[in-house]
Parts: sequence; structure tokens; C-alpha cells
Amino acid sequence: MTEDENKAAALDLAKRLRLLLDVAIAESGSEPTYSQIAAYLDQRGTSLSRSRWTYMVNGHRYVQDPAVFKGLAAFFDVDAAFLAGEDGVAIPAKVSAQLDLVRSMRAAKVKSYAARTLGDISPKALQAISRFLDEEMTHS
Repeated sequence: MTEDENKAAALDLAKRLRLLLDVAIAESGSEPTYSQIAAYLDQRGTSLSRSRWTYMVNGHRYVQDPAVFKGLAAFFDVDAAFLAGEDGVAIPAKVSAQLDLVRSMRAAKVKSYAARTLGDISPKALQAISRFLDEEMTHS
């Protein structure tokens, strides 16, 4: 694997992990912590250091560890092949079902932030911002 391919694979893994974290937030209302994830893996005989988790979730290094993928897949209740980025593996139904909710939650946060930050913005301008965000979310 070339350096560019390695970087692309690391970023792809990070994207899938962040997607699973977003789904977990949508389902439970809070993001799983590193400690929760590491404890879950540890119970299954797999070690995950904080630095390795950080590399993986931020796309800084590509990690190829079947035991870690299997444990993380079990934690997030998805197929390990999805997590490993194997060719032809579809996004799990559970994840697809939550994507629209996650997108809506993100858009709502952005709208709320814009309303608070912009302060005395006119209602017409705020509606225009909301329409723009809604349109962008439907194109995602």
C-alpha cells in the first residue's frame, strides 16, 4: 500500500468510525467514551490504547487489526467487514436508518448556533439561512 493509499484508508476508517459515533449519539443521546469502548474491547481480550483510538478516529494512521475491528463492530453492532472497509460491503441498515436523523440533528445545531451567534439578525435572514441549511441537508 502506497503512502497515499494508506492515508486514504485511514481517512476512510475515520469517516466510518465517526459515522458510528454519530449513530450511537442519536440512539443513546451521548457519545460513547474511549473508556467505554476500551473496557468493552478489554472484556473480549482485545487491547485498544487511547493513542491508537485517537489515530483511528481522526484518520492520522491506518490501523489494520482484525481483532480491534471485530471488537469495535460488536460494540457498534455492525458487521466487521463494514468497519474494515471491505469492497462491496453496504452501509448497515441500522446506520442508514439513523443517517437522516443525524443530519437533521446537525442542521438543528447549526441553525441554533447561527441564531445565537448572529443575534439581531432579521427574521427574514434567519429564514433564508434555515432554508439554505435544509436544502444542503437534502443534497447530502
